[in-house]
Amino acid sequence: MGCDASYICTFLSVFLWDLIYLSPILVFLLVLVCMLGVSIGRIEGWSTEVSLYHAFINATTVGYGDIKPEKPASRALAVINAFVGLIFAGIVVGIGVHAVEAAMVAEF
Repeated sequence: MGCDASYICTFLSVFLWDLIYLSPILVFLLVLVCMLGVSIGRIEGWSTEVSLYHAFINATTVGYGDIKPEKPASRALAVINAFVGLIFAGIVVGIGVHAVEAAMVAEF
């Protein structure tokens, strides 16, 4: 079992088609991350840019710690934002696993 061009083409084809198929869900989750981020920023008094920065750092669970919510309501929203980010990442990883599986099955 080598990694040849047909394996890569099958993987990319399945991966991209699955992304297109699930794009409404992924776009909804991205919009939700943005809305939660802006909401957190308004509660905390941050600019829109800082709010979106925090939202995506939080959603990807990187969490640099340079910006953090201080008020209880914004902290609760940040937890929800992190869960939404985990769901988004899980879907993308699931798409990748499905594409690998399809490429391996097509190779045999």
